[in-house]
Amino acid sequence: MNRRQFTKTAGLGILGTGAVFAAATREEEIIDIHQHVNFSGRKNEDFIAHQKAMGVSKTVLLPSGSARAMESTHLGKSNGLAARVFGTMASARLAKSAPDSFAFFCNEIPDEKGSVSSIESWLEQGAVGIGESKFHLECDSAPMKRMYEVAKAYGVPVLLHFEHDRYNMGFERFYKILEAFPTVNFIGHAQTWWGNIDADHVQTEMYPKTKVKAGGLTDKYLSDYPNMFGDLSAGSGRNALNRDEEHAAGFLERHQDKLLLGTDCSDSEGSGSKCSGSQQIENVRRLLKDPAARTRIFSENAKRIIQLD
Repeated sequence: MNRRQFTKTAGLGILGTGAVFAAATREEEIIDIHQHVNFSGRKNEDFIAHQKAMGVSKTVLLPSGSARAMESTHLGKSNGLAARVFGTMASARLAKSAPDSFAFFCNEIPDEKGSVSSIESWLEQGAVGIGESKFHLECDSAPMKRMYEVAKAYGVPVLLHFEHDRYNMGFERFYKILEAFPTVNFIGHAQTWWGNIDADHVQTEMYPKTKVKAGGLTDKYLSDYPNMFGDLSAGSGRNALNRDEEHAAGFLERHQDKLLLGTDCSDSEGSGSKCSGSQQIENVRRLLKDPAARTRIFSENAKRIIQLD
């Protein structure tokens, strides 16, 4: 039994209360592993309506770290995950008010003093993962390795935003982390993660539109390392499927046990052209014909990898 399992069975304090909203009823259960409280200033009532419109039954809330002017936050410009996202307390409160509908990760600036004790405290209060880690640090730096050590001790996943020369740099070296921490589940996300499905990817290109040459670094990480997983969220995830649908269909089929449905969209509609999340859900439905494979991506992988109740 790891430390998270022990503390979870020991009981949790109530951080907030509120009305539980009914889960959306659709033919396919959908767990959204990537959303935020106060995303670009969105109000909670609009956020809840957004999730219901997409047919999501449970949402994983990813908070920001503390607001600090440090090099790892681009002197404060990247505070709030560069999107005005609230911290772990807000995510915990919403999750505790509606536990059937929400779960929460915890977050802190890795090189902030006391970051390890802060993360450990939240994990002991019911956080189910660490992230979204979105800081101007090398992915294999000492502060990041401290976060991975905590994840190892508590048996929780780490969700990483990979963006060339901006967040979690050194993607080409990340295999060393996967090998050094084989019991930690890592979830990759964002532009550099999704750009590297292409073996010919140009690292400075954030949203490539060309056809995909199979065998990129992301494909290799998913294929070669049992502890590497992919988050389908945001415009980067949607672009990865839209740019080459023939490749995308094979990619989804090949990695159906390694991909998780996330949305990471800040609109209030939950549908239409403004909502990348609903578009990505429809992409998976359209490109992946096998219902069992879709179920894995839409919900089963999240339950297994994040250990959701």
